[in-house]
Formats: sequence, structure tokens, C-alpha cells
Amino acid sequence: MEERKSVPVAIKVKTEVFQEQELKEYFLEEEGQVVRIGEVLYIRYNEVMEGIEEKVPVTMKILPDGSVQLIRAGDVRMRLKFEYQKTLETNYQTPFGVMWIKTFTNNIRVSLKDRPFSGNVVIDYDLYGGEEKIGVYHLELSFTA
Repeated sequence: MEERKSVPVAIKVKTEVFQEQELKEYFLEEEGQVVRIGEVLYIRYNEVMEGIEEKVPVTMKILPDGSVQLIRAGDVRMRLKFEYQKTLETNYQTPFGVMWIKTFTNNIRVSLKDRPFSGNVVIDYDLYGGEEKIGVYHLELSFTA
């Protein structure tokens, strides 16, 4: 893939959230685009979030060291960081103020293919608000040009 060339892709996202002894599943199929800038791959799409009218722009940033950042813009601004077996702190901008949250990444896998241009990202992580565990998450994103 050429640098700075935006490629339209079909994106599928599956999220499993285990909170308070309950499993919830979310599925999303959206058109999006993938852009490579230097060694970094950006996957961009819009997400419909519960209780928010406008679609929320989401960017998944895949870094050359294998770490991943998930960035949400709009009223709810968040940049989750994932690095294998590491706890990373970030803030979460809500309409009610800033919350500090942490992720602990249990598992992270990124696989990319050239023909057809496609990829798969799997992240298993625990989410904490302060010292309290909020939930266990399983995120799968796949895209195909």
C-alpha cells in the first residue's frame, strides 16, 4: 500500500463486554478507509454509540511495535492504548468531565494481507476506572478492500 493513499474498506467490528456477570455483544458493519502514513496504519470509520445521535468518528492506529490505539472523537473523546501485557493509563473526555481509565491488554494480534488488501485486529483487555475493574472486553476488527 502506498504511503498516504486512502483505501476504501468494508469494516466489521465485534465487541464482547463482560460486566457485572453479564455478557453483551455489539456488532458493527461500516464503510471506512485505511491510510498508511510512514510505518503507521490508520483504520477510520464511524460508530453509532448508545445515547448519541451523531455517528462518532473512530480511528484505530496500528503502530510498528505492534501496539494499537483506539481513538474516538466527538462529545465522548477517548484514546485507549493497548500493548501486550501492559497497563496503560488514559483519560476519557465525557460531557460530564474527565475520567481516568486504564487498560490491561491480555492479548493482542494484528494480521495484515496484501492481496486482497485486508486485515484483522484482535484485542482482549480489562478496563479499569481508577482501581476498580469496569469490565473485560474482547474486540475484533476486520477490514477488506
